[in-house]
Amino acid sequence: MYKILVIDDSKMTRSYHASILKAAGYEVLEAEDGAKALDILYREGDIDLILTDLNMPNLDGYTMIKKIREDENYKDIPIIIVTTLDKSTNKMKGFEVGANFYIVKPSDPESLIESVNIALGED
Repeated sequence: MYKILVIDDSKMTRSYHASILKAAGYEVLEAEDGAKALDILYREGDIDLILTDLNMPNLDGYTMIKKIREDENYKDIPIIIVTTLDKSTNKMKGFEVGANFYIVKPSDPESLIESVNIALGED
């Protein structure tokens, strides 16, 4: 079973994404910001995919992704950004720091699962 780390400062959004992923058969861990997400990643070590927002307190998504990509142990984990930021500059920055996919909220469950499956090589 794949383990996915869902990161969003909105509890409602985080729970929504987690419920979609759990219903699809994934194990889900949740964090409310990038700092907590890094703690979970380093503690768990075997995260298969990260689904993250960008605008968060303590450590934003861009900085968190950059830190993950700089770490030899975690640099290849697929990362999907799910955010309300829909400008091309935000998307470019997301890909520049290392995201694999960029989804603009609100996202429908089918698109989310499809992106996760592709990122995990299941499609």
